[in-house]
Amino acid sequence: MPEHVQLTVKGGVGVVRLDRPPVNALNRTVRDELAEVAVTLTAREDIRAVVIHGGPKTFAAGADVRELASASHAEMAAQSRRISAGIGALASVPKPTVSAITGYALGGGLEIALSTDRRIAADNAKLGLPEILLGVIPGGGGTQRLARLVGEAAAKDLVYTGRFVGAAEALEMGLVDEVVPAEEVYDRAHAYAAQFAEGPALAYAAAKKAIEGGLDRDLTAGLDLESEVFAELFATEDRTIGMESFLEHGPGKARFTGR
Repeated sequence: MPEHVQLTVKGGVGVVRLDRPPVNALNRTVRDELAEVAVTLTAREDIRAVVIHGGPKTFAAGADVRELASASHAEMAAQSRRISAGIGALASVPKPTVSAITGYALGGGLEIALSTDRRIAADNAKLGLPEILLGVIPGGGGTQRLARLVGEAAAKDLVYTGRFVGAAEALEMGLVDEVVPAEEVYDRAHAYAAQFAEGPALAYAAAKKAIEGGLDRDLTAGLDLESEVFAELFATEDRTIGMESFLEHGPGKARFTGR
């Protein structure tokens, strides 16, 4: 039974709740449970989209520094990839994923949010990667996903200074996609995810694979990947349903099965 990462399903949306009071510090247990829940989210056909949140006050305020402070170089050399995999586990889920960010999303907390497809923040949110103040750098994907999202210069500024940014600045730089009043964050994130609950699940997975895989390749290789996953969708039931529905009833009326 998970101790700090809870999963519930509501209307086709898998809701992941970080629950390690008081600030959802990310220790080994939380990271391992995130990796486990990512496997479940991927496997369950009744889950079509995902929301992750940390409750009304704090998304996640970073790593459990007390746990990391005692680690030796040899121990961290053996564990660092496991740490990165746990914090970034949601990136492997082939479904639309949304972070509902309240309060602080710092260090590993921000890295979790960076591993999702969309970030919706409260107007009082504070985001940052303060690891440099501990004499280290982000180790859960922050240097890589942040730079791809906001660009090299902005990523270097945030990583070098360790400063926190408010919701307005985060929106301006593209670190988050929406800012709403704090009391509306979860509902807005769930509503965004819910629009995919009845959609073509395999097409969403293909779109995610093409977009993210293409970013790691040159344009020619990216186009090859797009052509490959595009063709694969012609073996799906949803492609038949979608095209036949369009021809008979026009756009937007298909009732997909997810197969």
